[in-house]
Amino acid sequence: MTSWQIVRLMAGIFILVSLALGVPGSPVFVSQWWLAFTAFVGANLLQSALTRWCLMETILRKLGVQPGC
Repeated sequence: MTSWQIVRLMAGIFILVSLALGVPGSPVFVSQWWLAFTAFVGANLLQSALTRWCLMETILRKLGVQPGC
């Protein structure tokens, strides 16, 4: 897997988990504050699209993951 694939995979997992923990109708509901984490992930995706820089991708590259789409 390339760094961008891992970034997208992790973002998707973070969003789905935080929605499951933050939506009151969910069987694993904890607190609505988990929705703030969903917004944080979305804001980071927006920032990385506008600046073409992503901290997670930088970390993955330093760990030896191949760059690319």
